[in-house]
Amino acid sequence: MEDTVIVGGGLAGLSAAWRLRHLDIVLLESDTRTGGRLRSEMRGRDVLNWGGHVFAGAGTSTEQLLHESGTQTVRIPGSLSALSMHGRLLLRGPVASYPLRLPLPLSARLAVIRAGARVSADVLRYARATRIRPGETGAQRQQRIYDFENDRTFAEYVGALPPDAEALFRPTVSRSSGEPEQISAGAGIGYFSLVWNIGAGLDRSIVGGPSALTDALATALGERVRSGAHVDEVVTHRDHVTVRYTQDGTAHEVAARTAILATPAPVTHAVGVDLPADLRDALARVRYGSYVSAAFRTNETEPQPWDDAYGIATPQRSFSVALNMGNVIRGGASGRLPGGSLMVFSPASLADALIDLDDEDILDTYLADLDAVLPGSAGLVEEAHVQRWRLGAPYCFPGRAALQPTLTRPGNRVFLAGDYLGTLYTETAITSAFTAAQHAAQALGGAALTHTISGRTHHDD
Repeated sequence: MEDTVIVGGGLAGLSAAWRLRHLDIVLLESDTRTGGRLRSEMRGRDVLNWGGHVFAGAGTSTEQLLHESGTQTVRIPGSLSALSMHGRLLLRGPVASYPLRLPLPLSARLAVIRAGARVSADVLRYARATRIRPGETGAQRQQRIYDFENDRTFAEYVGALPPDAEALFRPTVSRSSGEPEQISAGAGIGYFSLVWNIGAGLDRSIVGGPSALTDALATALGERVRSGAHVDEVVTHRDHVTVRYTQDGTAHEVAARTAILATPAPVTHAVGVDLPADLRDALARVRYGSYVSAAFRTNETEPQPWDDAYGIATPQRSFSVALNMGNVIRGGASGRLPGGSLMVFSPASLADALIDLDDEDILDTYLADLDAVLPGSAGLVEEAHVQRWRLGAPYCFPGRAALQPTLTRPGNRVFLAGDYLGTLYTETAITSAFTAAQHAAQALGGAALTHTISGRTHHDD
């Protein structure tokens, strides 16, 4: 009998397995690759990326995992808050100046200034709310973040806006995979905190691309990772857990003393057939939006106007943001290196409009808009690939805070991990995995797992 079976080989599942790697474990992943919604590939020095791309830094579980696994990061050198709209590409200068520099009707300009001032003030409130407080647990901090402005949508918070003004806010807010009419006001404010890099702490890029981390974890686990294993159900018994799965058309069963379900909430709901009723109800209420993305390898030989930008918001386009992934590679170079890579990203309703189209149609749409945003860029593309994420990401909706105590209540033998358990993106995936691993180790009668962050020893909570 195994000590622990881990269901899901995304970032959360791999992180949990890493923490329990000295025990008898097995990890079941339905896909043929591990990494989940982190996916990148190297092309020479360039990185093609389709999923998560920014990571937390000092004092986080992410930093600890990166350190333990020997994965290198660099600080993103370019601006996260560039903007392209109505033929104007704004790469530098204060964000507050953008409404004055864009060709907007006066009514939209004034509405953006008024609403922007309010969001700016509340971003500072959000930063204070998310700040780590001495002596508190991660669960306490996360509940405080969920409670922040969780009683109304972002659209209700900003009120009715003229079309051009509303369009300026939508790309940032919808990165959550939900629309302003769906996500909570607090979640929308949090996304502006992230893009403006005020208190959010997500400003690191993984050297070699995000898959360098997940590949390193999977390689360390070796044959304990079973890919192509479609889990059908997880059943809890008095003294063990049974996991039934199908691999290569053959039914299998594995017994373990504990289990960690590191799968999206709908999958956890489906396979966790005898989880407590209130927990299954909470899992069923978690909401996800879709993502479609594309990665482009470019062959430029000369500097480009957008070289110093990393993230470019693109209102009223088929994608909400263009990401200049080559900016990270060139940031540490003494001269302008040839070539590069770009990523475009469509969340929520933008993804819904594209997700069932053929790759060729999606790329044609993307390249036309990319060339309008970054003039001349389409002619530089020599390789392009599409990625669809039907369960792109969970988003925080009004009332989501009330689900948190149930979702994070420890079980007896089955423990949950995943980014739906918090609002801090990849950091939540890793922190929840560390927490699930801690609970599993304690259920197995082992000593508490510890990890050291910034010279201090922390117990996972």
